[in-house]
Amino acid sequence: MPASPAGSPILFSLEHGLAHLTFNRPASLNAMDFAMGALWRDLGEWVASDPAVKAVLLDATGPAFCAGGDVIAMGSAGADGGAVDGADVTAMAGVIHAGIRAIVESAVPVVAAVQGAVAGGGLGLMLTADWIVAADTATFASKYANIGLSPDLGVSTLLPEAIGQRRALQLVLQDVTIDAATALDWGLVTEVVPRADVAARARAVADGWLSGAAEAYGEAKRLLRTGAHRTFGENLADEAATIGALFDTDEARTRVAGFAATSRSRRG
Repeated sequence: MPASPAGSPILFSLEHGLAHLTFNRPASLNAMDFAMGALWRDLGEWVASDPAVKAVLLDATGPAFCAGGDVIAMGSAGADGGAVDGADVTAMAGVIHAGIRAIVESAVPVVAAVQGAVAGGGLGLMLTADWIVAADTATFASKYANIGLSPDLGVSTLLPEAIGQRRALQLVLQDVTIDAATALDWGLVTEVVPRADVAARARAVADGWLSGAAEAYGEAKRLLRTGAHRTFGENLADEAATIGALFDTDEARTRVAGFAATSRSRRG
C-alpha cells in the first residue's frame, strides 16, 4: 500500500517492515467518522495480509489518542449525506470491526503509543495493540452511557480480556476516568513513561521485534490473541503446526543451531 497523502484521516507508511499508522483527526480528538472507519478497515486488512509488514506502530496526532466513534458526525449526516439512523451506525461499526478483527487475529505484533486521552471505542482501537506504551498524563474512560449507547469497536471483548470483567464493568457502568498509573495497575496498558518519551519508547519496542525473529514474534502474538476463542484441542493443533512450520524456516534453523552450539560449549 503506498504512503498516505497529506491530510489523510489516518497517515500510513511502510519502511523496513514497520507499518506506521497515525490517527490524524486531531480537531475531532481522532474520533472515527465514516471515511476514517473505511480507511481503518482497509489498513487493517493490508497489514494482516502483506508479507512485507513485520510489525505495526499505532499512534496519533494532537492531544487525544482516540475518542472512538465521531458522535458529532453521527448526529449530522450519514455516509450518503442523509440523516444518520441506527442502520448507518451498525454499518459503520461493522466496517471498523473488520479492521479490528484483521489486526487482532493477524500474525503481526502491534505496539501503540498513547500520548493522550482515550475514550469510548478508542479503548477498543487501542486494545488492538499487543503492547501499549502510555504517557503518564494519559487518561482512559468509557463514556458510552453518557450518550445512551453501548460498547462497540471490540470493547465488550477486548476490555475484559485485558483487565478482567469486574474492572471492565466498573469502567462501563459508571462515569469514571482512570489515570495512567491506574491503567498500568489494572493491566490496561503495558508500561507508562513520560509523555515526551512515548514515541521513542514505542518505536524501540517495534524495532526490537524487527531486529529479532519477527515471524516468530508474530505467530506468538497470533496464538495468544486468538486462543481464548477456540477449544483447547484446536489451540494445541495450531501450536504444533505453527512451531513445525517455523522450525523449517532459515531464521529458526540458524537460531536453533546457534543455541545448541552455545549449550554444548557450556556443558563441555
